[in-house]
Amino acid sequence: MPLASLLLLFFAICCTVPILGVNLRDIVPKTVVDLKDLSGKIVAIDAFNAIYQFLSIIRQPDGTPLMDATGKVTSHLSGLFYRTSNLVEMGIKPVYVFDGKPPEFKRQEIQRRKEFKAEARVHYEKAAAKGDTAKMHTYAQATSTMNDYMKTDSQRLLELMGLPWIQAPSEGEAQAAHMTHKGTADYCGSQDYDSLLFGAPLLLRNVTISGRRKLPSKNVYVDIVPETIALKDILKDLEVTYEQLVDIGILIGTDFNPDGIRGLGPKTALKLLKKHGTLENALPNIKNAVFPHPPAEIREIFLHPEVTDDYQLEWQEPNVEGIVDFLVREKDFSEDRVRKATEKMQAGAAKQKGKTTLEKWFG
Repeated sequence: MPLASLLLLFFAICCTVPILGVNLRDIVPKTVVDLKDLSGKIVAIDAFNAIYQFLSIIRQPDGTPLMDATGKVTSHLSGLFYRTSNLVEMGIKPVYVFDGKPPEFKRQEIQRRKEFKAEARVHYEKAAAKGDTAKMHTYAQATSTMNDYMKTDSQRLLELMGLPWIQAPSEGEAQAAHMTHKGTADYCGSQDYDSLLFGAPLLLRNVTISGRRKLPSKNVYVDIVPETIALKDILKDLEVTYEQLVDIGILIGTDFNPDGIRGLGPKTALKLLKKHGTLENALPNIKNAVFPHPPAEIREIFLHPEVTDDYQLEWQEPNVEGIVDFLVREKDFSEDRVRKATEKMQAGAAKQKGKTTLEKWFG
């Protein structure tokens, strides 16, 4: 794989550009938001989406991830703890939603990502042999893999922090979108625009990675700022129905038909749907319209995803000493940094608008 392709993959995994999932970036209206203005809001965060970001971004200059004394990766815990404590300090109430069993149609996309990562590892080894730390860092970020212990450790840390997490029956972003649609959460937090196809009324992007980010292999930095996207604004602005938006996504490619229709972008897909009304009516007018699965079945995954209402959201006071034991004594974190982050988290929760005690926020 050429360097340009791997850099594109890097952007996808770091989520500075929404390549994973459906790419609706060019046609959806966005609003920049200050996270401090979301104090008191509940954000259902796609856990795997966030953890992959942390695994990719939080690394040493040569691309090596943070690790404890036993060699287990801790980059995800660092991102999860410090970034989430910042959110709580601002009065935001996060709930992390973990993926369950992926739909069968996602198998092709999962295999494609494995192949990308395997090829990135080959390029990483070549860069390492040459001592090229810049390329090592870039390629290493494209190899991020989530192991079972990372999920278990993340859930353990969230419990110690007093924060709720939910096990979705299938796609985490579908569950987060369902919670937002139901009103259990105010925002669906994810980098992927797929959340909108799953019906999330409000999508919050860059909630876990905002800040300045260096572009790979370039001495250039970009500002990644939180932004909200309202489904109703998209439908109004594009003059389409929710079902037509799903069809646009299917035409350009989703996790369940990753290739989409080759050469067809979101703007052209939008024109086709507005002209012909439905994907089925548009297909006879499109060359090379081949799908790995029937479009109606792909559409069904978005319109009627597998979700659950069997959960309870409850925020508790953090177990400070438990956090210290886990992160400091087991995972070799700095005790001073951990305690300061925990203190700020507690103080931020207590300062929420109209609230003066921790008991009014936690629980």
